[in-house]
Amino acid sequence: MLAASTHTTAPDRSLRTSLPALVALSLASCLAVTSEMLPVGLLPAIGDAFAVGEATTGLLVTVFAGMVAVFSVPLTIATRRLPRRPLILATVVGYLVSNTVIAVAPTFAVVAAGRVVGGLAHALFFSVCIGYVPRVVDRAQVGRGLAIVSVGATAGFVLGVPLSTTLGSALGWRNAFGVLAVVSVAVLVLIVRVLAPVPGSSAGGVAETRGAKRDLGVVVSSNMVTFVGHYTLYTYISVVLLTAGAAESMLGPLLLVCGLCGLVGLACAGRTIDRYPRPTILTVLGLLVAAMLAVGVALPWLVATVIAVSLWNGVFGAVPSIYQSAAVRAMPDAPDLAGAWINATANVGIALGALIGGFALGSSSGRASLAWVGAVVAAAGLGIAVVGKRAFPK
Repeated sequence: MLAASTHTTAPDRSLRTSLPALVALSLASCLAVTSEMLPVGLLPAIGDAFAVGEATTGLLVTVFAGMVAVFSVPLTIATRRLPRRPLILATVVGYLVSNTVIAVAPTFAVVAAGRVVGGLAHALFFSVCIGYVPRVVDRAQVGRGLAIVSVGATAGFVLGVPLSTTLGSALGWRNAFGVLAVVSVAVLVLIVRVLAPVPGSSAGGVAETRGAKRDLGVVVSSNMVTFVGHYTLYTYISVVLLTAGAAESMLGPLLLVCGLCGLVGLACAGRTIDRYPRPTILTVLGLLVAAMLAVGVALPWLVATVIAVSLWNGVFGAVPSIYQSAAVRAMPDAPDLAGAWINATANVGIALGALIGGFALGSSSGRASLAWVGAVVAAAGLGIAVVGKRAFPK
């Protein structure tokens, strides 16, 4: 009888039981992406408010991405032993402070300071968020769990940024950031209510899995190269659509359609990423390269270009979650560190892609060269995944 009374049952780590926490993290991811990308649609208004030029205002985007690229890994290493829930709360508080400071900023320098705070929060948020999922979900369902969390990030691109940008245009850019500050408070309350407390990582956990660092290096290398290829073209997607004959008034609806296609692609990959990880990854990356090539072929015909762009964005919707799950699988003893490297290399890829795309855009080869160059670089990311059989196992 004594043995029976002291028996403990293992915690339920099923996807269904963990769903409220995953949804909370998904909403927090939507807030994070919206906070990161909102200035893109409001740069002219912010510049006019403080009488600064477009190039200077554009630094608000650059400084945010730079903070993420530089500090993701160091901050994750420094905090890896801390409990996860307070750390996630701290990052959301960072978004709250960042958006509040920007909303009431008296000078452009204060706006930039607010972006620095947001960049630091962003550098840590996705690392901790990615690392939280395998702590509450069975290993066999981690890919689906990460896909659920990724829905929020995709929704941030699809709905959060366009809606908040529209709000900023209608009511003023300060009010747009003010609304995000209020949303931050709501997300904080939700996280407190539904997120289970989990411990941090133990010391020396990375060394427990043989070859983990090498496998993670392969995954994040493929991740960075693929992001470079994608953003070589995606950074200038509006230019591509306008070149194909789309009216400026069509850009918003077309980009919304592209984002919705991304959600569909994410949902499709989420169904197979745990059972068939390697075939899923290779199929997604292969289709990504093919769809980017199709964009180059479709130009300058509008209907064909819209179809190709929609397919390309639909396929890419699955890319972040497949790399996240591959990184966690490669380094299961330190999922936060794996997430940090994914976060950092993705942001490096975004910056390099925009730079390479700018050079391609200025070449004499025309707008289609964006698709050709982007597809070639993305094909290199696919090649790394093909060769890295251990990092991308069956």
